[in-house]
Amino acid sequence: MALVNENFLQLTENYLFADIAKKVNAYKVLHPRQKVISLGIGDVTQPLCPSVIKAMHKAVDEMANADTFKGYGPEHGYAFLREAILKHDFHPRGIRFDPSEIFINDGAKSDLGNIGDILRWDNLVAVTDPVYPVYVDSNAMAGRAGINRDGQWSDITYLPTTAENDFCPELPDHGVDVIYLCYPNNPTGTVLTKAQLEKWVKYALKQEAIILYDAAYEAYIQEPDIPHSIYEIRGARKCAIEFHSYSKTAGFTGVRCGYTVVPKELIATSMRGQSVALNHLWERRQSTKFNGTSYISQRAAEAIYTPQGQSEIRATIAYYMENAKIMRETLQEIGFKVYGGVNAPYLWVRTPHHADSWAFFEELLYAAGVVCTPGEGFGPSGKEYVRLTAFCDRQDCLEAMSRIRNMVSQTHHKAAQATEKEE
Repeated sequence: MALVNENFLQLTENYLFADIAKKVNAYKVLHPRQKVISLGIGDVTQPLCPSVIKAMHKAVDEMANADTFKGYGPEHGYAFLREAILKHDFHPRGIRFDPSEIFINDGAKSDLGNIGDILRWDNLVAVTDPVYPVYVDSNAMAGRAGINRDGQWSDITYLPTTAENDFCPELPDHGVDVIYLCYPNNPTGTVLTKAQLEKWVKYALKQEAIILYDAAYEAYIQEPDIPHSIYEIRGARKCAIEFHSYSKTAGFTGVRCGYTVVPKELIATSMRGQSVALNHLWERRQSTKFNGTSYISQRAAEAIYTPQGQSEIRATIAYYMENAKIMRETLQEIGFKVYGGVNAPYLWVRTPHHADSWAFFEELLYAAGVVCTPGEGFGPSGKEYVRLTAFCDRQDCLEAMSRIRNMVSQTHHKAAQATEKEE
């Protein structure tokens, strides 16, 4: 008799964005003529830049020629891309790695979900709250999360990250083994200063804990004093794994490519007290379970590091950040409390009158035809917030803000009428 992994049975029935899709599809059936504008899922809308397209065409042509055809690639990724990463992402910040510490992947989500393979099932895990759902769900699948009670897991340490603490989570009041940090943050769009990040590195070193640092949105940082990598912090090599993605940096959501940094100095301990290098374990895991990212995708990623490629992706990032500015200023003007959107393409918006986030999601959908992401889907601390993304077409951005403005105006008008009737 085959038995299932019962940890999966405790998960919610659907992934967050699957629930959103069902509700949006139901709305479309009832309102077939209404154009729905999605500011919900963080998917890009602008096309790949010319340098990337040119590199992909060239790579495809190489695959059509016996002399230049590529089969299985190296599990670490091709040297040309790893060397470009070191030269452009780390050397300018005074960070030095060996190419063997860089692992090319098919998007950061895969490695974030799989990194737990090299860690024991009973490590104590801490996550900021709200949080990217993959961090929690992947640990639940592995049996690290405990029991799910009313949307919270018994063995997960939640670190509230809210307006009340200026979106800077407090250090745990007890020892933990694995800490997930994402900055610029998804979903709140907020950042940590170097001094704030230093506290986490010192804590991890003291506790002999591991920080899993998701830097997927570092290319969107605008302010000069915000760290782009945890390795800008002294000592981080001994306590952190960092995840990068080209999905939002270069519009690779459909191309699939990113990379993970596992320093050789990073050591964990076996039950027998043996010190084990995680770089070696991750290499062993990847060589067994992963056949590498496609050659075409890696050549595409390499192209963004050329001078022309850098110029082109900066222009696209600026386009999305201008959307974020338009959204932030409009929403603040009509009375919303808005966070993020300065160093990240996400805006974290307080619901009016502390309304439940799913209730406000429904209101925004049915009153304005605009899709957001309910903050509750990111954790208990998101219950009175929604997330909006700036990954939209400019005209859709402007139209969505116009619709929300009209929705708010009509709500105020109805409230005024109701007050007049009472008087």
